[in-house]
Parts: sequence; structure tokens; C-alpha cells
Amino acid sequence: MKNIQIIDGASNCTFSIFQATPEEFEVLFPEADQDIQFSEDLDSLPEQDRVESAMTALYERPVKKSDAMGIHGTIFYELERYRKVYPGKTEASVDPSAISYLQRQLYGI
Repeated sequence: MKNIQIIDGASNCTFSIFQATPEEFEVLFPEADQDIQFSEDLDSLPEQDRVESAMTALYERPVKKSDAMGIHGTIFYELERYRKVYPGKTEASVDPSAISYLQRQLYGI
């Protein structure tokens, strides 16, 4: 199973984590090495029936943060402003000005 954190623009956002099967994760994050997704892009993915099914299943598998063994992906809702921070839709493609020197070393940027 892969853990996905949902972050939305609501003031009551809980930054919740949900589990997805590897197949569901691939449907929601179809690009190579992708670990960032924007909800606005989910509507344009192929096989919309599989996308909707994956999202439904995802929300049926919440995980306590203390039990999560890593976060494998993040879906941003109503947060288009983060698109410039993650231009390549991967954690490693983050805008260098948005992270610390040590994080830049970690990602090799």
C-alpha cells in the first residue's frame, strides 16, 4: 500500500493521509516518478472511471499519521499556487528557493 496525503485550501484542512493500492496510486500519479498531483489535473487523466474508483477507495482507507510508514504522494486541492513550487510534479523538482540548503543537497539541486 502507498500513503497519499491530501492537502486542500480549506481553513479546516486536516492534511489527512489515506492508503492506495499500487494500482490506484499509478492511476492517480501516472507520470514517471510523480509524487505530486493537483486535483484540477485528475479530471484530465485518462480512464476517468478508474480515477473515480481510485479516489473513492482512497477515502475509505484513512491512516493515522502516527501509523503511516512514509508519504508516497501528495494531492493538492484548490491550491494551484503550488504548481510553481512543484513544476515537475515531483518532490525532487521543487523550486530550490522554497526549501533549505540541506533539502537542496538531499535532492541534488
